[in-house]
Amino acid sequence: MAPAVTHIQDKLLINGKFVPAISGKTFEVVNPADEKVVAHVAEADKEDVDVAVKAARTAFESFRKTDCQWRRNVMMRLADILEKNSEEMAALESLDNGKPYDVALKADVALAIDCFRYYAGFADKVDGYVPPRAGNFLAVVKRQPVGVCGQIIPWNFPLLMAAMKLGPALACGNTVVLKPAEQTPLSALRLGEMAMEAGYPAGVLNILPGFGATAGAAIASHMEVDKVAFTGSTMVGRQVMRMAAESNIKKVSLELGGKSALIVCEDADVEQAAHVATMGIYFNMGQVCTASSRMYVHESVYDEFLSRLRKHAESRKIGPGNNIANDMGPLVSKKQHERVLAYVEDGVKEGATVVTGGSRVGSQGYFVQPTIFADVQESMRICKEEIFGPVTCVMKFRDIDEVVKRANDSIYGLAAGICTRKMDTALRYATYLDAGTVWVNTWNNFDSSVPFGGFKQSGIGRELGRDAIDLYTETKAIHFALDGPIVKP
Repeated sequence: MAPAVTHIQDKLLINGKFVPAISGKTFEVVNPADEKVVAHVAEADKEDVDVAVKAARTAFESFRKTDCQWRRNVMMRLADILEKNSEEMAALESLDNGKPYDVALKADVALAIDCFRYYAGFADKVDGYVPPRAGNFLAVVKRQPVGVCGQIIPWNFPLLMAAMKLGPALACGNTVVLKPAEQTPLSALRLGEMAMEAGYPAGVLNILPGFGATAGAAIASHMEVDKVAFTGSTMVGRQVMRMAAESNIKKVSLELGGKSALIVCEDADVEQAAHVATMGIYFNMGQVCTASSRMYVHESVYDEFLSRLRKHAESRKIGPGNNIANDMGPLVSKKQHERVLAYVEDGVKEGATVVTGGSRVGSQGYFVQPTIFADVQESMRICKEEIFGPVTCVMKFRDIDEVVKRANDSIYGLAAGICTRKMDTALRYATYLDAGTVWVNTWNNFDSSVPFGGFKQSGIGRELGRDAIDLYTETKAIHFALDGPIVKP
């Protein structure tokens, strides 16, 4: 069993102190495995956001001037503290989100630690350059922090998404107002405690649990927020972009939805492909923006693949995340549970065939069986819309050029994948797939050094890797006259 959770922070972090909301309001945090309330957390709204942004603005004036090696060392200490308390954090993430403890420990927490260490190393490497220019002048190009950054993170990977955004922002000298999802605020608040322990000054990191329509909207539209980063649905991403534009035209980065296609070629290792597909759709209960929810399988191996995928799906152990024997936990909330089951019902009504799964598991908790649909038409909602649950559609194809067009026929372009033994096939069609990430014979394989983001309506900008530094810095050009008047008559 996972370690018991013995400490929960339930206040807002503003200007270095944990405080109640100005309104005094709180909201319930529910364990999705048993539907029991585990905490009442302070609910931030516009007034709290105003106070936090002012604190972040004041802190920025001094934090931007801190020595880059000092910022590196503080972030390294944060990573060390997180590593020291990794089992506690994994248990908290499992309680809050429902995911299996072992997954939280080996994926979420481990990757968050790695992410902080990666960006700590960037703190003293945000360099500029000296371009050649005409005349007796010297030009210097440098990058400097954006300022106050609003960050709105989702509920599917609360800790990891916080690390992916905080790492580059803080390394570059920005200050942050972070809003975790109302379903899963606990790990972000615990991370805030660790950040204070690591030595971040008051006001540099502010954490405000609350709802998107109030706290989230206040951050996105605030005139003193210089940049907003959002991960979530495409619909809400549009709203964030609109609010950013209608306020102070703040910088925006968005990581949005997906409907990712996996192509299994006729030469593929079918068992390996079935394993890749299983990890692609059932990891984190399918609550992943890159979930392989559309699978195109060559007709010559379709039956074998479908049989093997079904066996993998039916062998998944489903239950509370604190039981380390379980492979899949519950969905995050009652709303998400109802949404996923409604999509399954809709798929059946539209004529698709449920190969396996499709039902609720048990009477308590938000559990859903791993589900596979066959006989799917691409006009069906289950094939076009992001379900965000353990539900996939398996379809046949005959010609790979034709199936790449089918895979690209989506408003999304976050991820895609190919299973094949032929490197030339992989290289050729990886280029043609309209996706920010393409996996070959693997899925959901991430690294802090590799940029991640989407084409089309899957987002704007890239997180992770060197690219994320660009999201949190501005480019400045400085011109020096080496002799004579600065401006020629």
